[in-house]
Amino acid sequence: MKIRIQSQPWHLFSGIVTRAILAASTGPGGREAARTVMKAVFARREEFEFEHHCSGPNLASTPRQLIARIEAHSGIAVAEPFLIPDLDCEMKWHARYARQNGIHVSPTFMVDGLVQPQMSSGDPVENWIAAIGLV
Repeated sequence: MKIRIQSQPWHLFSGIVTRAILAASTGPGGREAARTVMKAVFARREEFEFEHHCSGPNLASTPRQLIARIEAHSGIAVAEPFLIPDLDCEMKWHARYARQNGIHVSPTFMVDGLVQPQMSSGDPVENWIAAIGLV
């Protein structure tokens, strides 16, 4: 399974979280470290979201605070690799891949290179497994 990341600009911390996930992938553990960061963020989404995309307690949070929060929750050091100058090239690659495949929302699921619009993040995992032919 390949995971491509689609940053969403209306989620104000999306770029920072996306870059932190990619930063985690550059260090020890690579892919698994990135997945650990994703799991930590997804388990605590409210700590990385704004209310109505514009207000709430996170309004006073800085990028450094977010990175520290990600490190604390995931146990993965992302602050140093976050500063890799060329990491933006990887972010752009993911965005380009999404656009070329008509992906404009997240999550969007692809199976064998084809977008599966009937699959949704609200579906039970069993539906995903059936859709990708693992049943």
